[in-house]
Amino acid sequence: MNQQQRQKIYETAKRWIYEAGTEIREHMNDPLDIETKSNPNDLVTALDKQTEKFFVDRIHQAYPEHHIIGEEGFGDTLSSVDGTIWIIDPIDGTMNFVHQKRSFAISIGILHNGIGEIGFVYDVMGDQLYHAKRGEGAFKNETRLEPLDKKKKLEESIIGMNHFWLCENRVVSYPVMQKFVRTVRGTRTIGSAALELASVAEGVQDAYLALSLAPWDVAGGIILNQEVGGVAGDVDGNPWNPLERAPAVVANPAIHDSIIGFLKEGRK
Repeated sequence: MNQQQRQKIYETAKRWIYEAGTEIREHMNDPLDIETKSNPNDLVTALDKQTEKFFVDRIHQAYPEHHIIGEEGFGDTLSSVDGTIWIIDPIDGTMNFVHQKRSFAISIGILHNGIGEIGFVYDVMGDQLYHAKRGEGAFKNETRLEPLDKKKKLEESIIGMNHFWLCENRVVSYPVMQKFVRTVRGTRTIGSAALELASVAEGVQDAYLALSLAPWDVAGGIILNQEVGGVAGDVDGNPWNPLERAPAVVANPAIHDSIIGFLKEGRK
């Protein structure tokens, strides 16, 4: 994908995101048709589905040769990263959307032949758009995000992670995760992986750990982090795979290896 193609797709996607955000805000107080998916806490609303369909219909019309991976089932089933792929989460943080009416985001990552080209994370209620194009940096609205602090120490770091790390002994042992939490300066949880990753890219948090994330949860945020020097992969230190659901670590490069060391210790 050349710069001209990237810019055109970026401008189009950005316009669609603002349109979708306006539609969500206008209808978010309507009676919600809420369903569950994999478990009672895995929620989906009609607005999730409508928003994904909004993007899918427009992508099919404007870019019929592109592929789509989406959370709500309107996309494609892919076994290869060849070509241009849009990875879409129409409402990341659906539980927050349902219960709190805030702290949720539209997340879109656009890859070409496996390379992250364009990333968006839109905080719908805060009207804050995080965005990035490959090789051109990452931004929050019009403000360019600074490269991540390469002198950061783990003991001085704020880590985004949910509490399932302390409940799922089968992934990383309880004692090691307890030691990890005591080692870092503090932990936080927002309830939206996309917003957590935007916070890492912004330097507000220094890493984000999640037990099981799908590509649509993280694609936009990972591309943001790549533009400020962040490192993304799984709990064994392998690179991020955009076609798989897996535990994920996205971190400031100065502390990434230390985090992976903790996790590997707990997986012995």
